[in-house]
Amino acid sequence: MKIYNNPNINKIMEVYNKTSKSVEKTNQVQQTKDKLEISQSAKEFQIAMQAFKNLPEVREEKLKEIKEKIETNSYNISGKEIANKILEGIMIDKKL
Repeated sequence: MKIYNNPNINKIMEVYNKTSKSVEKTNQVQQTKDKLEISQSAKEFQIAMQAFKNLPEVREEKLKEIKEKIETNSYNISGKEIANKILEGIMIDKKL
């Protein structure tokens, strides 16, 4: 079946042509590129984290001092001091 000179089809084609032209125009618009900026406090945090990562995991001087005290039997710590340090560690973990 062929349809010739139907006014409704002509109107539909006009609407279609208008929308297709507007789509072509939007393709010509240049898109801006994304940009990332790091705040000053984030930069300072990065520097601090890098310095932290460069620290040795074990403080050799402190370890050497304690080993010497243990070897000479002069390393005396009370149970109360140990308990306090454990509680400090727990409190620090809860804050994080």
